[in-house]
Amino acid sequence: MIALVIGLVIFLGMHSTHILAPQWRESMIRQMGLMPWKGLYSLLSLLGFGLIIWGYGMARLEPVWLWFAPGWTRHLSALLMIPAFVFLAAAYVPGNRIKARFGHPMVLSVKTWAIAHLIANGTLADILLFGSFLAWGVMYFIHARRKDRANNTQYPVKSAKCDVFAVAGGLIAYVVFAFWAHQWLIGVPPFG
Repeated sequence: MIALVIGLVIFLGMHSTHILAPQWRESMIRQMGLMPWKGLYSLLSLLGFGLIIWGYGMARLEPVWLWFAPGWTRHLSALLMIPAFVFLAAAYVPGNRIKARFGHPMVLSVKTWAIAHLIANGTLADILLFGSFLAWGVMYFIHARRKDRANNTQYPVKSAKCDVFAVAGGLIAYVVFAFWAHQWLIGVPPFG
């Protein structure tokens, strides 16, 4: 469990420096240069991510159950993951209405993913993992939207075709992940 917590602190901490410690971040960039900072940022993020994966995997071997989720929560979780994948795809398809409306669909994807998994999982490791990402996502989204408003940032809409690509891409990714990759990568069948 300690590896999971350390990984979360490192990974989410690095992804929060511009919110929680912007002066320190700018100071580090001035001292190191932008590319070395990005390299350090990437290395620490990868280290944190690796510790999260390892720590969560170890915690699953001896779970500390806080509650046992009813069976229907898996279906609700699977349903919530559909918009999570659409939000994720919308982050990468330029000119779509989802990005124009929300500004930061990847963060919405993370929040939706975290909520979906909190609903269906009841171990201490689940609460730490998904709860931490949900808290980070809420904080990040509020900060990013305030910054967008302060800078009058607009995300342009190009055409309906971009919307179709975002939705279709998200649905295809959902099907691949739900029916194959989740079992392969995580070891748990979402519908099993």
